Amino acid sequence: MSGTDTASFRDKVATVDKEGKRIWIFPQKPKGRFYNARTLLSVFYLFVLFALPFIKYEGHPLFLINVLERKFILFGQIFWPQDFFIFGLGMVIFIIFIALFTVVFGRIFCGWVCPQTIFMELVFRKIEYWIEGDAAAQRVLKNRKWDGDKIFKKVMKWTVFWAISFLIANTFLAYIIGIDELRIVVSDPVNKHFGGFVAIVIFTTLFFFVYSWMREQVCTVVCPYGRMQGVLLDKNSIVVTYDHVRGEPRGKYKKNEERAIGDCIDCNQCVRVCPTGIDIRHGTQLECTNCTACIDACDKMMEAVNLPTGLIRYASENNISTKQPYRFTGRMKAYTAVMILLLVVEVFLLATRTDVGITILRTPGQLYQEQPNNQLSNLYNYKFLNKTYYNKELELKPEDFEGTIKLVGEEKLKVPKESAAAGSMFIYLDKKDVKQRKTKLNIGVYENGEKISTITTSFLGPFGAN
Repeated sequence: MSGTDTASFRDKVATVDKEGKRIWIFPQKPKGRFYNARTLLSVFYLFVLFALPFIKYEGHPLFLINVLERKFILFGQIFWPQDFFIFGLGMVIFIIFIALFTVVFGRIFCGWVCPQTIFMELVFRKIEYWIEGDAAAQRVLKNRKWDGDKIFKKVMKWTVFWAISFLIANTFLAYIIGIDELRIVVSDPVNKHFGGFVAIVIFTTLFFFVYSWMREQVCTVVCPYGRMQGVLLDKNSIVVTYDHVRGEPRGKYKKNEERAIGDCIDCNQCVRVCPTGIDIRHGTQLECTNCTACIDACDKMMEAVNLPTGLIRYASENNISTKQPYRFTGRMKAYTAVMILLLVVEVFLLATRTDVGITILRTPGQLYQEQPNNQLSNLYNYKFLNKTYYNKELELKPEDFEGTIKLVGEEKLKVPKESAAAGSMFIYLDKKDVKQRKTKLNIGVYENGEKISTITTSFLGPFGAN
């Protein structure tokens, strides 16, 4: 490190001054191989994001996260509240995957995959560069008086920002209510779908506020993931880092002079391009999103002064400090083992998940009933949930007992698609077959002559049954 006190950076946030006021960040536009790669990835990412609501499977959305109706569709498969434990386990697996990924590769998720970063740095920031110019021009424009040129540029930028926020809000809503319902909300008069109209306005305003004002503070102040990495990272984690062994002590570059100090020429280009305003040369910081803008800026300067690139690069602390090669640590192995175990459980649950949710319970508070022909009966409540896109007609048959099953008020058990059917039924048994107070019964559920499930219940007999 240089002779200045570099430890004080940990006592403050780069975007807040000593009085607690916001420091507006004007990052210089990055250029380089990583920025180009992120741009290409963002094009693919945005195409998938905006196209998915339009993709249907058997006439239904491929993805739907309808929290209002507690209905979720993932890859064409419907998940209802009864399947929420599967969906919940999937979320747990995703979180563990992020943790494992962070242990190994640092905060690369934030810089390359996170929607906040993708939209902020590779959509809204690009528009800002196009309308207002690079960092220096933006800074001058901000400090200028409100003349005609400033009003034109600001209004133009905010209009474009609002339009894109409106598009994002509609896409977000399409994932919740479906693209067909969204078309109705958008095309019909406002008074017919006032709630949907309000939702679009709220989401649009929220996104506009985030990308026009909150910006990098979502990552540095709001998002908990930056703080999580403090306990997830270790000296073997691969992060965007500065090679202080090679770079220190710093010194300005002088042409045709043999360099007897470190390779860092103290040009501050890595700081100028950082979207969160940090100095990567201070080491790993929670504000760093691993966006690689500093790598591109440093490599460009190293090439300009004929020094090797990679002064700032993807590496671990041990790679730089002790020259240790990358190794798969015990901590990483433990995370991986947990991840594999959860994946096995999730696959098993998905493989054994049935298309029909079935519940048959003896009616509470009801005793057995004496019936003609020396028979006893019990009253049951049933509920069948059809998780598919097709109407189903089911049949209930005794599996391990000789008796009769009769529906109350229904001849056939019909379950509409994406809906539930509930009702009551009687089970009749001969008295001679009821030898216990509670007799265990297995009932087979059949569709088109094929058994799809077996339900276990109990039959309540007389108190004197032995």
